[in-house]
Parts: sequence; C-alpha cells; structure tokens
Amino acid sequence: MPSLRTALLQSSGRPGAVAENLKVLDEAAARAAAAGAGLLVSPELFLTGYAIGDAVPVLAEPADGPGAEAVAEIAVRHGLAVLYGYPERDGQRIFNASQLIGPEGTRLANYRKTHLFGCFEQEWFTPGEQTVVQADLDGLRIGLLICYDVEFPENVRAHALAGTDLLLVPTAQMHPFQFVAESVVPVRAFESQMYVAYVNRTGPEGEFEFVGLSCLAGPDGTVRTRAGRGEELVLGEVDPEFLAASRAANPYLHDRRPGLYGSLA
Repeated sequence: MPSLRTALLQSSGRPGAVAENLKVLDEAAARAAAAGAGLLVSPELFLTGYAIGDAVPVLAEPADGPGAEAVAEIAVRHGLAVLYGYPERDGQRIFNASQLIGPEGTRLANYRKTHLFGCFEQEWFTPGEQTVVQADLDGLRIGLLICYDVEFPENVRAHALAGTDLLLVPTAQMHPFQFVAESVVPVRAFESQMYVAYVNRTGPEGEFEFVGLSCLAGPDGTVRTRAGRGEELVLGEVDPEFLAASRAANPYLHDRRPGLYGSLA
C-alpha cells in the first residue's frame, strides 16, 4: 500500500474573514497537490478564525453549510482530501468542529471537540459527546480530535483500540504550552502506535499567541516533519507498511491488562 503524503497548513488565515480563509486554503491545496499530497490538514477553527468572540454565533454554520460546499469545491479542484476546522451550528448549540472532505467532494467525517479549553471555548461552545470519529481514506483509517482532546491519553488510546492509523488534530496551541507540540504529541503517537498530524495556528490573535510547531509524528515517536513558528506548509509521509511493522514490534497494545484499569473511568 503506498504512503499517503500529508500536507500540514500552519496558518491563522484572517480571523473573521471566511472568504479570505477559503482563498488561503485553496492556495495551500494547490501547492500540496502539486507536491503529491493526498491530504491537506488545516488548524482549529480555520474557516472563521479562533479569537473571534461575538462573531462565533454569527459565523457558525451547519456541517453541510456553505463552508462545507466551498471546501468540497477546493478538494475536487485539486484532487485531494481536506480537513478544516469551523464552528458548527446545530439548532441553538454551537460546537468547535472539524470536518474531513474527500477528494470527490464527499463529507467523510465530522467531529465535535469533546474537551473544551479555557473560559473562551466554554463560553461559546457545547462539548461534543462522541470520542471516536473515523473515516477511511486511501486504505487508511483516519481519526479526528481537536487540540486539547489529544492531551488526554484516554482519547488517543480509544482511537488506537478502534483501529485509527492516522489521527488528525487541528489545533490552536498557544504560549506557554508549546511542550505539547514538542513532547506530548510524539509520545501519544508512540504509546498508541499511530501517526498523529498536529496542525497549529501561528502568531498573535486577540489575547492569544499561537506557537506554530505543527508536526507529523510517527508510531516510533519520531517527528517526520516539523514547522517553525511562522506561516508554513510542510509535508510528511504516512507509511502503512512502516506502521504495520511498528505495531508488530511494539507490545503496548498487546500487553495491556484492561481488567486493572476499570477504576480510571
């Protein structure tokens, strides 16, 4: 099975300007496709911006709304899958969501962030209730989490037990928590034997300072590609054969003793 070249778009776009952010996504998709990528991953709430305050309910839209249609057009035009973050409206509730669109423009998976970070997110968003959301792409099982979710090992282990091969984590990681990008994410990939694509915003936005450092970590705990602190598009390979070999050699999942862990829940 061939590798899936995955492009990580590290950018904050233009907060509050959906049309401008779609242009940034379109340009990144063109560059990624030209480099042979089959998947482009953008950061948390990329469609609208993160620190948009009162604009959250104004810009929120359904999972099948105009943003989804626009991203589907981008995916089809460039022939690759696209993962984007956006505020999802469902009736009176708003979720911090991410959606995976396939290269044919099909909506493959929609995930609602389950662990909301800080007062800002807790004020505007409702937490999701489904931990494991997956889709199949190019022979790989793709899983979705968002930012703070990946800092809970239970979430990533749940994906491992459900067969996730590549975990996509759009994020808005801010100063002074850059150790998550530098240390936690590679450990999560190793301890649960999967690839993790962690894709961050960058630079100042409202009261926040996003630290960049997006990465693709492999199941051996090594970082396959790493962005710096600025706007950047980086690419890395998700190799199914290496993943299978790593899982065969690493005993973590095989040596678990679930009967001992009941008290953790």
